[in-house]
Amino acid sequence: MREVLLLGASGSIGTQTLDVLEKDKDLFRLIGISAGHQVQKIEGILKRFPSVSFVYVQEESDRVALSSRFPEVKWYSGQEGLQQIILDCPAMMVVNALVGFAGLVPSLTALRENRILCLANKESLVVGGELIRGLLAKGKGKIYPIDSEHVAIAKLLSCEKREDVDKILITASGGSFRSKSRQELVNVTPEMALNHPTWKMGAKITIDSATMMNKGFEVLEAKWLFDFPLEKTEILMHDESRVHSLLLLKDGSYSADVSEPDMKGPIEYALKEGNVPFTPVRVRKLSELAPYHFHKFDPHRYPAPGIALGAYTAGGTATAVLNAANEEAVYAFLNGKIAFLEIEAFVKAALEAIPVDPHPSLRQIMAADSYARMFVKKKIERRTA
Repeated sequence: MREVLLLGASGSIGTQTLDVLEKDKDLFRLIGISAGHQVQKIEGILKRFPSVSFVYVQEESDRVALSSRFPEVKWYSGQEGLQQIILDCPAMMVVNALVGFAGLVPSLTALRENRILCLANKESLVVGGELIRGLLAKGKGKIYPIDSEHVAIAKLLSCEKREDVDKILITASGGSFRSKSRQELVNVTPEMALNHPTWKMGAKITIDSATMMNKGFEVLEAKWLFDFPLEKTEILMHDESRVHSLLLLKDGSYSADVSEPDMKGPIEYALKEGNVPFTPVRVRKLSELAPYHFHKFDPHRYPAPGIALGAYTAGGTATAVLNAANEEAVYAFLNGKIAFLEIEAFVKAALEAIPVDPHPSLRQIMAADSYARMFVKKKIERRTA
């Protein structure tokens, strides 16, 4: 039986992970969670999973209050708490379902401790891919993706000879505004942006889906996970979100992962370390996947993936700047401080203004993250003053 530490238990992926763990109680035992600011959800989780004895919350005041109510649990809080709970909790498997840059240090810590890392936090690889690959190369830990696209790629590559693969095709729904032109995006609201056509996700990832910055991140994530040539990884628009990714084979045929848009399948894949039944759908041409629809990706309509690839090409801390500027701009949009199309503009401005450290340490990555956030916040403040 695998003991599990779930980071981000209160979010969308975390909540679905709890459902999978509850369904497979004979295989998994949840012994630790983090819940950030969502302390109101903790009591319910402890009732569902009485095996939990390690819990992280963001605020020290919440830690103090909860520790008196649940003295049998070991409580953590603050900036160092997420790292410490990984060090103290004996779970061999760590599920990182945290959102944003906050997931990087926990990912690195889990791998350094030789844990099995089930990774839903794509920012860990976008920002710290070189550090993570370095740890894996030294035999530190294992990593299994949870993103549906990367789970699909992993499953498909396990069924095909690598030398037979011409391209990796990462599918994209186009998000909430896929039927709108850029001209029609000038006055869109956060409420409109949060209305994704197929997926139910947290606010941040839903906005990233609308800008398609998430697809830029996913291309970079695929590079770090599978070490496939970047120029051989492409985005393919797909309306229904049923084909999660494809391989274009050198004979011109396709190998596809086709299933319902449900994250519990990818979560189960990661928790079971890839040991799940899978048969790819093989077709000679995309039209054979009807009734599903596919369209060519338009980089002019969706410039965000190109911005992400530019940051990767610049190397070093550029991807940390990319991610931090994007996070700050997305939350500024959600809070009504900037317009939707300005998200890309603020990210580009940060990348152009902030120098790159070519082979950064974790400390340099964290400094670049802080500097980029400060840059975007000040730029917004100056404009709105």
